[in-house]
Amino acid sequence: MARRCDLTGTSVQYGNNVSHANNKTRRRWLPNLQKKRVWVAEEGKFVTVKVTASALKTLDKIGYTAMKKRLDSK
Repeated sequence: MARRCDLTGTSVQYGNNVSHANNKTRRRWLPNLQKKRVWVAEEGKFVTVKVTASALKTLDKIGYTAMKKRLDSK
């Protein structure tokens, strides 16, 4: 299962832990993914999406269809 937002495409970012002695070891920053059932009025059914918390706030504000349309146009 990929750690990727279904709507925005946000995924894992990579970088280094840097110690006080300037030793570098690889690390990952994981996105804050949540699994959520969303009601889509146009289709008349629930859709399960795996989205980041920030995308979920936008989803609540503008709706699933509007958000999908906005992201497809980019």
